Amino acid sequence: MHTKTNLSLFRFFYKTQIDITKFIMSKSKNAHDYRKMMGIETIQDLIFYQYAKIIARSTFQVANGKSAKQDHFGFIREAFQDLKTGKKSWSKITREDRQFVEAEKKCVYCGSTKDLHWEHIIPRSLLIKPECRTCNLVQGISNQIWACRKCNLLKGTKGLYQFFKLKYPNERKFYDFIPPLLEKKYLKTIYNCHKCTQTLEKEDLDCDGRLTVLDIDSIIYQ
Repeated sequence: MHTKTNLSLFRFFYKTQIDITKFIMSKSKNAHDYRKMMGIETIQDLIFYQYAKIIARSTFQVANGKSAKQDHFGFIREAFQDLKTGKKSWSKITREDRQFVEAEKKCVYCGSTKDLHWEHIIPRSLLIKPECRTCNLVQGISNQIWACRKCNLLKGTKGLYQFFKLKYPNERKFYDFIPPLLEKKYLKTIYNCHKCTQTLEKEDLDCDGRLTVLDIDSIIYQ
């Protein structure tokens, strides 16, 4: 009896989650409208939302952010709200540093195991403030991954989202295909860069009229 009841409740909540997803998607003409309906209004909100999708990908073992949104929207929304309100906080970046050390040695962008080099996700030449030159988060392992020479040169000093936009020119939601460990390291590091420059509560940093993941990158080009 209890098993049938629990199964019925699961089906009800799962259907409700799907219905909510469809409703929000139907009312959202584009990603910008979708984010507004989700309550994503600032750079900090957007960083937390991207991180919430990574949590869903890890929890449910889904291939990318797109699948996570389609199948686990309710989970993402709750995780985002918990991060936004401070009910939950993300782990220290040393967790990602350990995962990076334990991960297979290969290019994080293409998977090649040849001609690998240290790559700084946020360019080590970043100079928003004089302190950037000695900031351990920017200059140290927290901001480093393995990249093959080709990808290293292609990325250059681009922001992570800008690079993936160029890497996946036919994908409107290119940001949903970034490897989780790479994006987690980037988000936690660039969060501190925005905190340092007091831009976490800002909105449209690149002045294109809307809040997108490219606004997270924009601090790199200042």
